[in-house]
Amino acid sequence: MAKYNTHRTPGRAHTPAGNTARGLGGAAVLGTVLVGTAFAGSSAQAAPAAPAAPAAPAAQTAPATPVATAPTAALDTSQKLRWGSRGDTVQNLQATLNESGAGISEDGVFGPRTHSAVKDFQSSKGLQVDGVVGPKTFGALNGSATVPSGGASAPAASSSSGSSSIVDAARSAIGTPYSWGGASMGGMDCSGLVNFAYKAAGIDVPRTSGQIANGGRWISQSQAQPGDIVAWSGHVAIYAGNGKIIDASGSKQQVVERSIWGNPIGFVTYR
Repeated sequence: MAKYNTHRTPGRAHTPAGNTARGLGGAAVLGTVLVGTAFAGSSAQAAPAAPAAPAAPAAQTAPATPVATAPTAALDTSQKLRWGSRGDTVQNLQATLNESGAGISEDGVFGPRTHSAVKDFQSSKGLQVDGVVGPKTFGALNGSATVPSGGASAPAASSSSGSSSIVDAARSAIGTPYSWGGASMGGMDCSGLVNFAYKAAGIDVPRTSGQIANGGRWISQSQAQPGDIVAWSGHVAIYAGNGKIIDASGSKQQVVERSIWGNPIGFVTYR
């Protein structure tokens, strides 16, 4: 029986299949593992990660500084305020009244609600209740007035210079044509004449006859002084003294000086 020839050529190395690797330059490398770029017998160890830095403590928030609330500014007492007055001083007045619980709009317009709030305040302080904010009421609102022990104080007498200024201004308008809604030498109605004359004395009064009558303080004829106002229903005039008035007459169509006529409903003062 023939036998297979299992002899190998002498001197020839026998390399098991699958275990041959090629090294650099094509030379056979037996049983060698290439790691990275070096011929090493074991894998390279990765450098351990640096420990994480401890978290910084949360920043401390400084406590908020309390905001101081400024007190209401002292009211300007250089002018009287009454029904019909307007502006920043009226708005400050309304804010001060609200601090006493008035609950009115701070719109800078002295209207019926402000007028009522002023009278309530005056009553609570024992002042003359007339709805006009003069020196005593200003003082009480500013916290500096002394409440009189004997009740309401007597009204301050008007200065002769102020009364003269009002009457003189009214007389200067005699002959001016009657013009409904007017308040100048070009033409004026009854309330326009009152505004014109009082403005000459540096006093603000409401614009219409009804507002003028309701904005001041009612007095008797025996108390009336030149410069005060005589009121009828729908008409007002400047009292000139000695039973005389100066008014813008619709019937005569001009400003005239004459005796008190008809039946006025009363006398009003802004003193």
